[in-house]
Amino acid sequence: MFPLLEIFPLVLKQMLSFIVNPLFYLVVALVALQYRRMLKLRQKFFGFEHGRWWPDALQATGFGLLGGLLGSFLMLFVGLTLSGSGLQYIWPLAVLLMLIDARFLCFAYAGGILALSKIIFGWPAVSVPQVLGLVAILHMVESVLIYFSGHLGAVPAYIKVGANRLVGGFALQRFWPIPVVALVVVGQGDLVQTGIEMPEWWPLIKPEITAHRDTLIYSLFPVVAGLGYGDIAAARKPREKSRLSAKYLALYSVVLLILAVLSDRYTAVALAAALFSPLGHEAVIYLNKKLELANKPIYVPAEQGVRVLDVVPGTAAWAAGLRSGDVILTFNGIPVYNKAYLEYMLQQNLGLAEISFTSGQRQLYRRELVNLTPGTPFGILPVPEGGERSYMEFTGAGFLLKRWFRKLKRKLLEKINN
Repeated sequence: MFPLLEIFPLVLKQMLSFIVNPLFYLVVALVALQYRRMLKLRQKFFGFEHGRWWPDALQATGFGLLGGLLGSFLMLFVGLTLSGSGLQYIWPLAVLLMLIDARFLCFAYAGGILALSKIIFGWPAVSVPQVLGLVAILHMVESVLIYFSGHLGAVPAYIKVGANRLVGGFALQRFWPIPVVALVVVGQGDLVQTGIEMPEWWPLIKPEITAHRDTLIYSLFPVVAGLGYGDIAAARKPREKSRLSAKYLALYSVVLLILAVLSDRYTAVALAAALFSPLGHEAVIYLNKKLELANKPIYVPAEQGVRVLDVVPGTAAWAAGLRSGDVILTFNGIPVYNKAYLEYMLQQNLGLAEISFTSGQRQLYRRELVNLTPGTPFGILPVPEGGERSYMEFTGAGFLLKRWFRKLKRKLLEKINN
């Protein structure tokens, strides 16, 4: 049996300690607030209240617990310790970077800057492999969470692409509280306090506290983190887009982890790893946006009828079988030309009505009866047809320095014109 598997009961015991950990519940509360905000945004697009936020928060907490368990064993597998990870520096630096852009709260940027500072200036007293290993493992866990749950709770939106074109799409936003059990170096002595003999290659990432790994005592320590994911799906369905993003992020995290392990031996690799941490993350974001913009949007007006962007569960439209991407063709036998005409027909025809529509990827023709009651929304959000005032901006701006240059250029032109 692999020795680390014998530590499984100890890890589970530490995971159970989060039940009485107030910090864990604080992070869960912050995550719940984000899902409450997302629900209000969704309700704003549909124009009426529906759904609840707490099932999404509970679901995210469940995924977060599984992700934390995975992250704990990954950290144990590579021998990553909190003692040399610089976590006490990464958090404040990430908060400062967030003032520039909200997404810079990600550890990829703060960890890369911290590692570069250690390599160039020799400060602060952190282990470069440990810092970058922490960034890699957290992103590996995030990629798994995105793959399995990144598409859930997608918020429909009207998205501006190019100069004046609006298309339908979804804002993908997920947040997870991540309880992790990690190693901490607590002193000198025999590593094997529990009689577990570790393999010769362990740890993959060596602590810099001492040159002799067998003179360290390790202890398991529970910590709480939060992970977030944000993306836009316009040329792909939310599930397809989130899984593609997860694959790119997983590749990034694997490459960074390999570089982190090798950086313990080669200074040049350490420098490359420190640079790859933020720049590789920017490349993942850039590639995701570029591929989305390069492909043809799928939530656009149909040649005939009204295409549906999203449907509210539990409404008359949902009961009739309408789903995202379907095209409503007729209402009581009368052709539907645009969403304004559809809204008019819905208001004028209460009670039982018949709709015909094409459904699914194969666009199968269907005819269904719907029961329209006064004061009850039909429950669909059509794709934009032009003239909509509320939308999200989706540009193809690429790497960080390129965007900063564009902002600086725009400010200079404004001063010259004034």
